Amino acid sequence: MGSYASSPAAVTRAVTEVDPVPERGSAAASRDENSDPVRAFETTLPVGVPDADSDDLRTAAEARARVLGRAQPEPELGEPGPPINRRSPYIVGMLGAAGVATTYILLQILLRAGGVIALIALALFLAAGLDPAVQWLIRRGLPRWAAVTAVSLVLIGIVIGFFAVAIPPLAAQAGQFAREFPGYLRHLNDPHSALGRLETQYHIRERATEALQTAGGSKLFGGLLGAGVIVLDALASTLTVLVLTVYLLADMPRIRALIYRLVPRRRRPRAILLGDEIFAKIGGYVMGNLITSLVAGVLTFGWLITWGVPYALLLSLMVALFDLIPVVGAILGGLIVTLVSLTVSLPVAIATAVYFVVYKHLEDWLLVPRVMGRAVDVPATVTLVAVLLGGAALGIIGALIAIPVAAAVRLVLREVVFPRLDRM
Repeated sequence: MGSYASSPAAVTRAVTEVDPVPERGSAAASRDENSDPVRAFETTLPVGVPDADSDDLRTAAEARARVLGRAQPEPELGEPGPPINRRSPYIVGMLGAAGVATTYILLQILLRAGGVIALIALALFLAAGLDPAVQWLIRRGLPRWAAVTAVSLVLIGIVIGFFAVAIPPLAAQAGQFAREFPGYLRHLNDPHSALGRLETQYHIRERATEALQTAGGSKLFGGLLGAGVIVLDALASTLTVLVLTVYLLADMPRIRALIYRLVPRRRRPRAILLGDEIFAKIGGYVMGNLITSLVAGVLTFGWLITWGVPYALLLSLMVALFDLIPVVGAILGGLIVTLVSLTVSLPVAIATAVYFVVYKHLEDWLLVPRVMGRAVDVPATVTLVAVLLGGAALGIIGALIAIPVAAAVRLVLREVVFPRLDRM
């Protein structure tokens, strides 16, 4: 047998000449092959003839590729091997190990950035709650940038005013403690005074001396330094939340559009309706909570001024701030104010405790349902459970956002989950 493709003419003949002999009894197959030279050539071209010249074989292969519509010739360095078997135990194990490692790294990143994520979540929550105020100003004719600026200035003014009122009394109390410290030492030496009896029973002076002498007073220094670090962290966190709230409030339309874009297009209209309802509930909760806290602070200030309790303005601001925390905030604020009222007299302290108990019941039964009951629409049992779970998971931040999160979950259950279950 000679060379099959010894020249371009031979290659052309190999392309056009097709064996016309079909299978016996198959006329349709004969017509198909005679009418389709590409198919016939693919089955008849003997590319791998042993005694054929390599250049001729390469030329024939290129011609075959052109006829069959393939732009690339066959590899010059040999045929590629079979693809990697993805079901191989080695490949499966390697991919599984890579998935576990990636998940572990992501969890570590989330744990390390947990504090920052909590601050971002709180800022987003506050921005969503303040957005109804911005929308109200926009409906009154202001452009969005002016409405966001006005709301942001009010928010910044409230924060700055709180610190301006809180810091001077704290500094005054620290100075007063420094001036009265020598008198406390004299009372320690008096066995008939309250401090003297505590000294006799618990040996306060010896314990304080040991704390100072241990490592050159490093424990005391560490405690003071730790207190300073806590104060600086609180200021930095407050500033961070404030700045993030302003930026997120300005970009709230884009944030909402981005959230809705994550939903498939067919379900997007219903997702927009549910999302708008959730944002409305968050806004109603935040605005209602601010109103109830303002009422609590004003009434507490009037009560403390009436009975001559010291630091009335600072204590009323503290009560208003604590009242933002649902369920337990007003109780903590009332307990602190009652302890401070002991400096006036025991009857005043008892009257203050009774006042806070009565106010808490009036707030829960009259004020909260009228101000934000319709906006949030969460049963009392769900509220208590949500606050406990949120406080256990994220502390004060979790307690603050627990009720609107519970309202959002309840809305999704009522509008999405329960109807599907009822149709099953």
